[in-house]
Amino acid sequence: MDLSITQSGGGSSFFDLVRQAEPTLLPQSGMEGLEPREGIPAVPTGTTVLALRYREGVLIAGDRQATEGHQVASRRIEKVYAADDHSAIAIAGAAGPCIEMARLFQTELAHYEKLEGTGLSLEGKANKLAQMVRANLPLAIQGLIVIPVFVGYDLKRDEGRIYKYDLAGGRYEETDYHATGSGGKDARSTMKKLYRPGMTEAEATRLALEALYDAAEEDTGTGGPDFVRKIFPSVKLVTQAGIQDVPEDRLAAECEAIVNARRAT
Repeated sequence: MDLSITQSGGGSSFFDLVRQAEPTLLPQSGMEGLEPREGIPAVPTGTTVLALRYREGVLIAGDRQATEGHQVASRRIEKVYAADDHSAIAIAGAAGPCIEMARLFQTELAHYEKLEGTGLSLEGKANKLAQMVRANLPLAIQGLIVIPVFVGYDLKRDEGRIYKYDLAGGRYEETDYHATGSGGKDARSTMKKLYRPGMTEAEATRLALEALYDAAEEDTGTGGPDFVRKIFPSVKLVTQAGIQDVPEDRLAAECEAIVNARRAT
């Protein structure tokens, strides 16, 4: 790829640069104009992801299971990614395009910062992701749907923020919480009942795990905690200080407490 195009039209956007210089590298290449298809082969699909605001920032989480039709395709898939130092993305949908979009988004933000000498605003990042989701529409029409949740800590407003998207790249901001994917409705129901503003980090983590547990109970595509294989949801905290992974031993203890509490009742 001739990176000199950056100076002659690619601008600060890596996504636009690739689209101009080597469009065949993008996952949606060659899909324009195709009619919707039925009965396409099953592909690995990531399921439930969520986000919620708490006192110090915003939490983003997802289960670890991917399904392929009625079978488990992977028990350890990663659906939650750090986008940069103060933002993260979680994606539900066709696993291949999901992972590619997350990595391309990471590169997009790093590319912009290197060329401009400063990072995009949180609104700018959300808009860039909307552009990528919109470009994926030809694949979505074919059944390879990608639905992200984007969160970040807005340093200017000193608060965590949550953005959700539709298939056409529509971008909407949620005030307190959101969940999407096959178990998203069940996770949202749990958060609707238990969420309250100003939660501590521990309370927010517990709520996220409760919501994912409820989603796993009602949705066959969502994976619950696996104590035999020691597989637990991915949880990241996004605050003014940056991005932090909730340690796996802490997640294991919280999941065990949830199971024990439900067994007791």
